[in-house]
Amino acid sequence: MENYLQKALENQVTNYFMSVVDTVLDYKDMMLAYDCAIKEIRTKFDILNSEFKIKHQRNPISSIHSRLKSNSSLMEKIRRRGIATDVDSIEKYIEDIAGVRVICNYIDDIYKIADSLIRQNDVELLTRKDYISNPKPNGYRSLHLIVKIPVFFADTTKEVKVEVQIRTIAMDFWATLEHQMRYKKTELDEADNIIEELRQCAESIAQTDMKMQSIRESINNLKIEKSQEEKFIEKLKKLDISII
Repeated sequence: MENYLQKALENQVTNYFMSVVDTVLDYKDMMLAYDCAIKEIRTKFDILNSEFKIKHQRNPISSIHSRLKSNSSLMEKIRRRGIATDVDSIEKYIEDIAGVRVICNYIDDIYKIADSLIRQNDVELLTRKDYISNPKPNGYRSLHLIVKIPVFFADTTKEVKVEVQIRTIAMDFWATLEHQMRYKKTELDEADNIIEELRQCAESIAQTDMKMQSIRESINNLKIEKSQEEKFIEKLKKLDISII
């Protein structure tokens, strides 16, 4: 009887640890998929940027940043929202595990790049939130997309969600400062004043973004008569543009 109970206990312990190992492996596979999805999205934006560079002699994208949600941040969000800790629940209810932030030079570039991404037949748009046309009360501006893309592995294909944020350089500068404020405001005596100053700065930045875009359009609309030789040289210059 004692041997039977000992054997049964050993089996329970073994089964428990096997379950833990399986969960950890499932979690690692999940995070691998999200990491690969980030690479896929970054590549798509790099290709679009290269296309604009060749066709229009300018880059609409200033920079691209990405991040994979940390384990501690993910677990905190799961706890806060009361989500089950299994992989299926996490993938279903958490949409920002993989994040890509695209910084553009002008406001119209934001929409051009976003529309070009969404038109691709392997990209499924799940959610679109336009905080540029409809800013948050604190002044935050950005275009948010939740997209789903296929990630191809050796023997399987997995559909993965990625959060994409697209904003101008000025919007990103403001958001970085606001982020610092959000995590320090409980330590500051004049938090309300700073929050209001930030909101006013957001308005100024929005006006500057619009003005800069208007100036760029005015420059583009300048009519300059060119000789055939000048037109030919301009076309030759396109051949010299580095793709990378």
